[in-house]
Amino acid sequence: MASRYGSLKQIQSFGPSGETIMEYSIFDAIRAGFGKVVFIIRKEFEKDFQEVFGSKLEGKIKVDYVFQDLNAHLKDGPAPEGRTKPWGTAHAVLCAESAVQENFAVINADDFYGRDAFEKAADFCRNGCNEHTYSIIGYELLKTLSDHGTVNRGVCQVDGNGNLFSIAERLNISLQDGTIVCNDDQEPATLPLDSSVSMNFWCFHPSVFKISQQMFDEFVAENRENLKAEFFIPIVADRFSKSGQGVIPVIPTSSNWFGVTYKEDAPSVQESLDALVAAGEYPTSLWKS
Repeated sequence: MASRYGSLKQIQSFGPSGETIMEYSIFDAIRAGFGKVVFIIRKEFEKDFQEVFGSKLEGKIKVDYVFQDLNAHLKDGPAPEGRTKPWGTAHAVLCAESAVQENFAVINADDFYGRDAFEKAADFCRNGCNEHTYSIIGYELLKTLSDHGTVNRGVCQVDGNGNLFSIAERLNISLQDGTIVCNDDQEPATLPLDSSVSMNFWCFHPSVFKISQQMFDEFVAENRENLKAEFFIPIVADRFSKSGQGVIPVIPTSSNWFGVTYKEDAPSVQESLDALVAAGEYPTSLWKS
């Protein structure tokens, strides 16, 4: 449930035949060669998701559901009293361990990533991904801004070999007079238009689950009393690369990203999808036989 959006935008209709943004991701994943989709959701949303996706995806791709529960993968007792906030994106991925035995990609449900991004992710999962090499799909910062308010983005620091060195979480980013400005009291206060940013599109080997569990145990021990602390994917990626366990190539994509951070973004998302359909990138109805 998105705090800035106010409703379950993951299953809101945006496409010309009522498709959700996620359906375009699944459609792109299928034609790129992925063979299974795992929805990581709260248990109370299961019926809603099955009603939206069940019949549409039947016979087109294997589907599984896993649930991100506050007590999942906790080793030392239940979640602290008063905690209602989920443990974060890395914990969400950890909750999918029982359903994933292959190299896999992770995406947000409410972001449009584009066909090129899925093709590159699929190629990496087939040919480059192993226990010492994960990856992230990098987007140009300018292509990920909103016309209706500031955004937060993970800005990728890339080394000379094109591998991820770190991700700096920058806040309150906007375009002002042709310059990208970060109003978060960090330096630098402005960023290049073509800065590579994370939109949470990752490729992992199943070995990431063991690493994540170890780190989650540490995270909970250190943050048990902080009811809003979250265990994010970049925390795992940072440890993986800086500890020498492996490398994370930043794979650039030509795809345009768009998403719905604010309610006001919805019309532009619909217009963008309509334009892609008109250009022949997608059929008018994704699942029509």
